[in-house]
Amino acid sequence: MKRELIDELFQKFESACYAYESVECWSARDLQEILGYGKWDNFKNAIEKAKLSCENAGEKVDGHFAIVQKAIELGSGANRNIEDVALTRYACYLVAQNSDPSKPEVAFAQTYFAVQTRKQELIEKRLLDVARVTAREKLSQSEKKLSQIIYERAVDEKGFALIRSKGDMALFGGYSTSEMKQKLGVPESKPLADFLPSLTIKAKDFATELTSHNVMEKDLKGQNQITKEHVENNTAVRKMLVQRGIKPEALPPTEDVNKVKRRLATEEKSLPKAANKIKK
Repeated sequence: MKRELIDELFQKFESACYAYESVECWSARDLQEILGYGKWDNFKNAIEKAKLSCENAGEKVDGHFAIVQKAIELGSGANRNIEDVALTRYACYLVAQNSDPSKPEVAFAQTYFAVQTRKQELIEKRLLDVARVTAREKLSQSEKKLSQIIYERAVDEKGFALIRSKGDMALFGGYSTSEMKQKLGVPESKPLADFLPSLTIKAKDFATELTSHNVMEKDLKGQNQITKEHVENNTAVRKMLVQRGIKPEALPPTEDVNKVKRRLATEEKSLPKAANKIKK
């Protein structure tokens, strides 16, 4: 997500916050607009799903979702009251979790409302953590897809491991998977990808997706043909990165992605306990 968009969304959410019953809240109508929902009825569906999530978490729904009225100005200059909902920070988080994840505004909102402090740098850090976890999960899915495709083409699990290793050597400029683990200080028993930065994970994922596509498109069979294809794809991805001044083998290691996932999960579990509630 670009820094300019992060700055813009941060200011929008900050400006939309107001006090209701001495609790920081956001108007559902305002949130609808910020999250890019054109129709109120569509956004109400996300709110209803969020209420159910709140109830399933053992929280009182009316402590986070308060039905209120919002005055709007009509074209004639007169005012009319319309239905609105005052949402606590936790309620906003649940609404974002139940909204369209393809919208960048929603992705930002999920982190904005998950972070209790309003320091923008923490929001940016958490967004990067979420993006890396998502990229790693996507790579796992792509590798599983490729293994299933080539299994049907006379390549067993051991053969797939060799194909993937050859791909790594092409991507990392001749370094094998084991050598990259030693270079980055990754335990031999753990997957290399768990310690790679998002950019490298996405590079591996792209090369893997290319291989899956071309194996099907070219009707490749056997370990030799598929290995050649995978090496060529990783070589092409490496060439593109090097042209942009990036050598994958030179990028520093990052925190074990499984630790990042556990930290994010812990933060999410603590939301209901830390969130202020509307008193009834």
